[in-house]
This record gives sequence, C-alpha cells and structure tokens, in this order.
Amino acid sequence: MAADIEQQPLHILLFPYIATGHLIPVADMAAVFASRGVKCTILTTPANAGVIRSAVDRANAAAALAIDMVTVPFPDVGLPPGVESVTGISSEADMFKLLDGSNRLREPFERFLSERRPDAVVADSFFPWAADAAAVHGVPRLSFLGTSMFARACTHALLRHNPAAADGGDADDVVLPGLPHRVALRRSQLLDPAKPNHRFEWAFYDLVDAADAKSYGEVFNSFADLEPGCVHHYRAALGRRVWLIGPLAHVRTDDIAGAGWLSPDDERCLRWLDGKPRGSVVYVSFGTLTHFSPAEQRELARGLQISGENFLWIMGGEDADASEWMPEGFAELFAAGDQRGLIFRGWAPQTRILNHPAVGGFVTHCGWNSVLEAVSAGVPLITWPRYADQFYNEKLIVEVLKVGVSLGSVEYASKLEVRDHVISGETIAEAIGGVMGDDEVAEQRRVKVKELGAKAKRATEKGGSSYEDVGRLIQELMARRSSVICVGYERKHRVRVISKGSGGARPSP
Repeated sequence: MAADIEQQPLHILLFPYIATGHLIPVADMAAVFASRGVKCTILTTPANAGVIRSAVDRANAAAALAIDMVTVPFPDVGLPPGVESVTGISSEADMFKLLDGSNRLREPFERFLSERRPDAVVADSFFPWAADAAAVHGVPRLSFLGTSMFARACTHALLRHNPAAADGGDADDVVLPGLPHRVALRRSQLLDPAKPNHRFEWAFYDLVDAADAKSYGEVFNSFADLEPGCVHHYRAALGRRVWLIGPLAHVRTDDIAGAGWLSPDDERCLRWLDGKPRGSVVYVSFGTLTHFSPAEQRELARGLQISGENFLWIMGGEDADASEWMPEGFAELFAAGDQRGLIFRGWAPQTRILNHPAVGGFVTHCGWNSVLEAVSAGVPLITWPRYADQFYNEKLIVEVLKVGVSLGSVEYASKLEVRDHVISGETIAEAIGGVMGDDEVAEQRRVKVKELGAKAKRATEKGGSSYEDVGRLIQELMARRSSVICVGYERKHRVRVISKGSGGARPSP
C-alpha cells in the first residue's frame, strides 16, 4: 500500500485569492507544475473559475496531467449575485462583506484537505488562516501572494519597524531598515497605521506576514536575476524558505506566439499595432483595480498628446463622459485620418501587446503581473503606482534595475479613496521621453530591460534558475511525502495482536 502511494503523482492543491491579479498567476503555476508531472487542483468559486477557465483549458490541451478545477459556492454575505471578487466591489461596506465571504471559504477548504489529502497546498497569502488550517490536517502550506520578493521584504521591514511613526510631514523621506538595497519613500506613499483609513489594512498585512512566516515556505512569481540580493536576504536575514519559479506567464506560449482564439476587438488592436513602426507606441494600462478621476484622465491624455508618440490606451472601469476629461484636439489623434492613437475598452491581450515589436514603452500602475510581463518582453516602464505593493515595485524598477522612469506619484490610496494630487501632462510626456527618447539615458534603459528579458526567458528554460527551483520544490515535497508514509506505516505496524481473543497486544519485534 505504501509503495502504491509513493508511485502516485504528487498532488498539489492551489487556492488563489478572489481577485483577477491573484487568479491568473495561479492558473499559470498549475500549468507549470502539471508540465512537470504534478497533479494540480484549483479550488475557487464559480465566478472566479470563469476568469481562468480558458487558461486552464489551454494548459490541459498540452499537459500530461489535466488540471482539475473544483468550485464551491461563494458564501451568502449580502453581495449581489455573481459578485465574488474584488473587481466587482465599489464601496467600503461591500469590501468588508467580501472579506467576510473569503473567511467563510475556510470550511470548504478544510473539507477538501480532509477528504482529498493533497501532498501540499499553495494558498494565497490573503487567506492567512490557511496556515493553521493546513497544519491541522498535516498538509504543508506554501504561501503565494503574486508580488515581488522585494516588495514583501519591504512590507516586512515596514511592519516590524514602522519608521513612518517618527515625527515629520508626509513629504519627508522614510528609509526602510535592514534591506539589501536602500529604500526611501515619502510618508504619503506608505501604509500608515496612524491614519484611520489605513488601520485595518495594516493589521491585515501584519496577520498575513505572521502567517507566511510560519508556513512551510513561500513561492514567488519571479526569477533570481530580477531581484538581486533579495533571495539571500529572505533566506538568511528573515529565515524563510523560498522558491522563485517565474516568470509564470512564460507558460502561456500561445499568448506570446499569437496562436489561439482572439476576439474581434483583440484582432483590431493587434492589427493597429501592425501598422506602426518598431518601438513607436507607448502602451497605457492600469489593471483591473485602478480608478482614475476625470482630472487624472485629462492630464494623462494631455501627456500622450504632448509626447508626440503613438499610443494604445486600455481604459478599464472609468465611466466618466468624454466631455469631462478629453482635452481639445485629443479626439483627432485617433480619428480615421491620423490614427496616432487607439483607445481600447475592456480586457486586452496584454502579453501579446507587450511582445509586439511596435511597443516601445509601458505606462503602468506597477502591479507585479504587469511588471513581469513588461520585463519579459523587454519593454521599459513609466511608473504610476497607486497603493499596495506598487510603490515598492516602482523602487525596484527605477532605482535598482534602472529600467523605468517614475511619474512622481506620491499618494497611497486605493480605488475607493479620493486623491488630491494630479500629475501634470507635461510630467507624463517627459517621462515617456525618458524611455522612448533618443538620448543616451533612455537608450541605456532600453538596453537593460532587453537584457533582463533574455534572462527571464533563460530562467524558465531547462537548466535555468526558475526551472531548477520548480524541480527542487517538487523533489522536496516528494521526499516529505515518502517520510510521512514511512512514519505512518511504522506506527501502524508497531503493535500486533497476539491472538484474536487475547484482548491484549505487545510491541512487535
């Protein structure tokens, strides 16, 4: 029996948080593990399963072992039907309902562990209770948040030392201590527990950090050359076990090569890029959880206008009428006769866009998925962080890797909060020139990011750093399973019955 179990494929349960930016890399991770002979199950709710269904289907068409998706109903917490993720939240009250619902997912999570007995679980860090739940069932929990190791190290330093608590105004620089690189931010760019609207978030991140620290280990969608010094810091200074297995998006080869199904709008977008010269288009996109006021939209439009570059602007949830934000003369830039610009509404094929030769720069909120996809494609970045890990990612991009230009965003605020600071169109145009211009500094940024793109590709190829980390993790989990089976077998056979009716037992020899 023990020998039979050892011959079975390793089984990993993946439990992503209920947000698009968390779901997609987990689907990619499952595809990576499945390609290496691991049985993977993704546990989520019906609406969230729909977000990654096509990605899982594509992976299953190529993998030896199919990825399973198990869905459980999203708990009834008073949200409208079908609202099961952060994307559909528009008020603070609904955000707390969503959090309540995500906490109630613990019961089906534990039921799966009890009934299916996976060999390991990769649970999102935003389910901090998963560490204790997995421990109860004897299943090693690997945490995954889908951000950079650099940002997680910065968050840990902030939570442990809270340097922003010292006297000083929002404009004063705060240096985060104990990191492998100097990281200085304005107080206004940091989560601050002294601010009433930040207290809950601070407490939550503190809970997340503590739960991750006691987990079996942490998995990162990154690669060693992208975060110099961070692996050693995480292992030596923080005493944590880590595996870097990215960029995970590389598993979506059809997204990069152009194979697979495209909607008519996707085709229109890519055909428009086909007509533009190499490196002449600035791509503008801010993910699914970013909101811009009409004033911010207007200045962004002015910046694109002033820059003189071609542009592809992906508009998400902004619902302001064009008359509220569109500057004079802007509409003519994407009229039929000029076509200097294209505005695309909805979900865009970002990986394909970034890998298109016409794209020469990317204006981004610094979400880690977007950063990785840009670096992998060799595209320099113009950084406009808003909240969460984004200001830390900006520091990595601009100051450590030197493959981007900052717009000077200074306010830490979510899409539910009001912003006071508006970045001017002139600043935006200047930053675009900083990565797409003809000067030597812009050229150096382009060269460096192309070099990183080549390293990203090598990292996931056979023999590369991330490929090897995936192998080491699988081998370690297999060895752990073997040792658990052996211990269980020995305990089971330690006592043998002397005779059917004796009523006693003695240790076996």
